[in-house]
Amino acid sequence: MTELLAPVGSKAALDAALRFGADAVYLGGPMLQLRAKSAGFSFDGIADAAARVHQAGKRLYVTVNSLAYSDEIDLLPAYANTLHECGADAAIVSDLGVLTTMHNACPALELHVSTQASCMNHAAARAWYDLGAKRIVLAREMTVEQIRSLKQRIPDDLELEAFVHGAMCMAYSGRCLLSSAILGRSGNRGDCAQPCRWSYALVEETRPNQSFPIVEEDGHSYVLSSRDLNCIGLLDELIDAGVCSLKIEGRMKTEYYAAVVVNAYRRVLDGTMSVADARRELDSVSHRPYTTGFYHGELPQDHSNAGTYTQTHRFAGVVLDCQNGVATVEQRNRFVEGDALEVISPTLQNAVLHAERISDESGAPVAVANRVLQVLRIPTDLPLQSGDLLRIRI
Repeated sequence: MTELLAPVGSKAALDAALRFGADAVYLGGPMLQLRAKSAGFSFDGIADAAARVHQAGKRLYVTVNSLAYSDEIDLLPAYANTLHECGADAAIVSDLGVLTTMHNACPALELHVSTQASCMNHAAARAWYDLGAKRIVLAREMTVEQIRSLKQRIPDDLELEAFVHGAMCMAYSGRCLLSSAILGRSGNRGDCAQPCRWSYALVEETRPNQSFPIVEEDGHSYVLSSRDLNCIGLLDELIDAGVCSLKIEGRMKTEYYAAVVVNAYRRVLDGTMSVADARRELDSVSHRPYTTGFYHGELPQDHSNAGTYTQTHRFAGVVLDCQNGVATVEQRNRFVEGDALEVISPTLQNAVLHAERISDESGAPVAVANRVLQVLRIPTDLPLQSGDLLRIRI
């Protein structure tokens, strides 16, 4: 069975990922998790998440994928055992010392080798396997045929995971020094400032106060920014090549992103949504222009508009309850009386909630819903459920 693996950086995103069809989720813990601290879960948070994930019959992985210093290695035996006690099914690691230390300390904790390790040949995959790895998260620079070739030359029980959606780094498998060089913030230690997303200009040595724009197309100058990955049309190819886990990027993303993206990939995998419809769904979340990455060969060199985010919809609200023909909604972004709110639900397709009448908790009419987190009532005959999301076309 192919696993759909979703990122979670908050409790709300976890709820959305599970509800909309993820088979497994990955999140950061208290240390070495390669994202902002705000995206990391405490031990209690991991234990609570693991309990809810396992109750749903799914799996939970914890990222421990930052490069590590010697004093941090000393903390890893206790960390590995605590993660296992919290209920983590696996840890995702990129450092050789981290993997061997955690495996020796807690053999029961499954270990997955991060894409940061740039594993892209069968010999490296076998070496990681011999050291205790259960799964390889493949380097993002591989083609489908290279994945197929690698799979044929590794042990049958060594699993392969590949990214199918989300942000990509301009450096090889994310090993970038740009943020470190410019700002002293290491991307390999979870502190990337994303300077590759900035718009740049050219300065000539003898004219230090005069800049010249670097223009590619339509006035944009994002010469280092990469496009976002979108492989909704390549899932069968990747599965046929031997990939057992399809990974979505985005631990810093919202519950809306988690719900929409997981829902689109889940439905395509299950055969309940066409690829064309899924592409339209994936356009509804904030993203840079899409690409299929290296899977069909070299990454296209067109970076036009690659630093520009677009989306067709904005997140309007969360359904808290729906009883007796009235939906209780927690507002997220502005909408007004009379708006058509599209429903994102694992049980409904193409449903629209027409907000002909909106009232607050006291029953007072609300013409404009523009207070974030305000609880509102909207009459409807739709069978909405708690956890359904609402959006409005921009």
